[in-house]
Amino acid sequence: MNKQTLYIILLLCLFSPEIIHSQEKKKIEIEYAGRLTIDEENYPGAKVLTRDEMQQVHIMQGSINMWSDKAIYYSGENFIEAYGNVKLIQGDTIHMTSKYIEYSGITQLAFASGDVVLKDPNSTISSDTLYYDRVKQQAFYKNRGTVVKDTSGTITSKVGRYYMEQKKYQFVDEVVLVNNDANINSNYFDFYSDTGYAYLYGPSTITTTESKTYTEKGFYDTKNKNGYAVKNSKIHYNNRIIEGDSLYFDDTKKFASATNNIKVTDTINHSIAKGHYAEVFKAQDSLFITKRALVVTKQENDSIYMHADKIMMTGKPENRIVRAYYNAKIYKSDLSGKADSIHSNQKTGITQLINLARLSSTDVFSTKRRPILWNVENQMTGDTIHLISNPKTEKLDSLLVFNNAFIISKDTISKTGFNQIFGIRLTGLFNDENKLRKVDIVKNAESIFYARNDKQELIGIDKAKSGSISILFADGDIEEYTRYNQVDGNLYPESKYPEKEKLLKGFDWREDERPLSIDDLFKEDEPVVLPVIKGLDDYIPQDAFFDEELLERIKLAGQNFIINKAARNIPDEESSSKKTLLFNNDINSLEWQKVDILIRPTNDTDPNGGKITKIITGKTLGEGYLNHVINKNVENLMWTLWLKGTGIIKIAIQENGNDYTHYNSKEINLTNEWKKYTIVSKNENDGNFPRCLIYDIQSTDSFNIWGAQLIELSKK
Repeated sequence: MNKQTLYIILLLCLFSPEIIHSQEKKKIEIEYAGRLTIDEENYPGAKVLTRDEMQQVHIMQGSINMWSDKAIYYSGENFIEAYGNVKLIQGDTIHMTSKYIEYSGITQLAFASGDVVLKDPNSTISSDTLYYDRVKQQAFYKNRGTVVKDTSGTITSKVGRYYMEQKKYQFVDEVVLVNNDANINSNYFDFYSDTGYAYLYGPSTITTTESKTYTEKGFYDTKNKNGYAVKNSKIHYNNRIIEGDSLYFDDTKKFASATNNIKVTDTINHSIAKGHYAEVFKAQDSLFITKRALVVTKQENDSIYMHADKIMMTGKPENRIVRAYYNAKIYKSDLSGKADSIHSNQKTGITQLINLARLSSTDVFSTKRRPILWNVENQMTGDTIHLISNPKTEKLDSLLVFNNAFIISKDTISKTGFNQIFGIRLTGLFNDENKLRKVDIVKNAESIFYARNDKQELIGIDKAKSGSISILFADGDIEEYTRYNQVDGNLYPESKYPEKEKLLKGFDWREDERPLSIDDLFKEDEPVVLPVIKGLDDYIPQDAFFDEELLERIKLAGQNFIINKAARNIPDEESSSKKTLLFNNDINSLEWQKVDILIRPTNDTDPNGGKITKIITGKTLGEGYLNHVINKNVENLMWTLWLKGTGIIKIAIQENGNDYTHYNSKEINLTNEWKKYTIVSKNENDGNFPRCLIYDIQSTDSFNIWGAQLIELSKK
């Protein structure tokens, strides 16, 4: 072997994960102490280190350095307690200060208390108590804490956890983020410090100068000031409340949009817009809505409904304009209408029914079908129709029809004849009950009336031409009419009236188009296919900070000592509610029963970079399984294991004997990445031991197992 080859081998060994890990576990070293004393009465088995006038006590282990005014060093347990102006530094990444720190060189877990501040290049954590796990590179507090992240703001919560390698925070309970642009309140809040991305779960609010958003599942980009919400969500935007299955907002553009089952409430104008897609522009004070768009406006003790392919509302509340485009309709209990386009002006009180020019000359509705209104028994058409309301009282006042004005109503007795009035222009007045009371038709007026006496007996059919006509209505029937500048006219007995003369030129009875209910507004629409909203995954709590791996480290740190100092600051619920049971991870051992499976060699690695030497596959025939019996009658169990491979298998905690009851089971769709699985069971207290089972192993299944643990849970 030449020198160059030997040098490369030594270099690789020096920087291999195993060597680095072993170096980090070496003994705590005393770098400096002003004075060293022994006090067996108060600190048995320990060295008491104190500072001098020159500098603090300095200790180190691997890449970690710690300074304090006083330190108690238990060399046998590789454990230190540091008091007074404590400072802990790891490399150039972690800088933590506090009044007190205790640190185990075996577990590499630090516990700090008293004005704790932990800084890394991304953020600063402050809390009264803090745990720092060097192995996992995680920090954790459970008694309130504060995180400061430059422009992203300040975050406070009851519980917080920092995953340093992922630059991810997970906050739980009473979470509040405050920065110059937004305040966020949430129950569960995941935050990535490098991107500024925040994920909110549970009842949450995002308050900015532009909007206030409520959601129970949402996302917010604290840097770009935009986000979306996908569960029970509302955006308060100016004087509007926006609801929908999926909401998006961008405060830099003063813009919000909504998708599927939308409801936009105007709190000032007392209107509601519905549909399946909407956009709101705050700067323009505008709302655009489509896909079964419907606007409902309250008027007096009634409501008016407007529907179209697209509806746009613009302007300030006192000067708001509603524009409904294409196949537009309105419906009120005593009034309905239809046009290619309907425009309504809040300030003037004018609602216009008009037809728009289309590119296609074959568009039947646009070129032949005129705007139409129905009031009581009257049908009114014309090239353009204006409804005029009193802006203050919102009561209908009058009606204008421009060009080709045509009123038609059925004769109430015969039900076969039609009263008809035609002219160039129509003016109508409504009474206090919103019923058409008086109509004046001017210029080239023509009329056909079924004239009746006081006994409602038909006198004859009146047909005439005149300069203008004035008519009084009562409940939709013609009560009185007056012609001015009559050109000609005759009253014919019905039997002598020519059949072909019973309809005026341009007659178009369109009763089948009349909306008689809210649902009728949509009867001509094509079915709407709503897009599938992917949204966000449901909230999945991370594994406990004091998981089984950490508790095992703590357990091992104290196994040779009467008092396990490494465990004394572990929360009671972590140390007392769980107990690790004996479990053999060697699948070749006799404790594992194996049926219809093959165990073959492999050179894979486990999640910690160690070697995996065995891989499990099913045999060609049958469904294989393997199980591990727990020789203890345990009522509440938690089994965790890491799996990696291909195929679909099942895991279960099962009764070992009797009827082999499945206490709990789970199907696993294996992946090529290591993944941790957990199953919890409540077992029958019948004297039979439980067993852990992996089953339904087919010939197409191939997988590895690593790090399986069995935990006895305390009774709830």
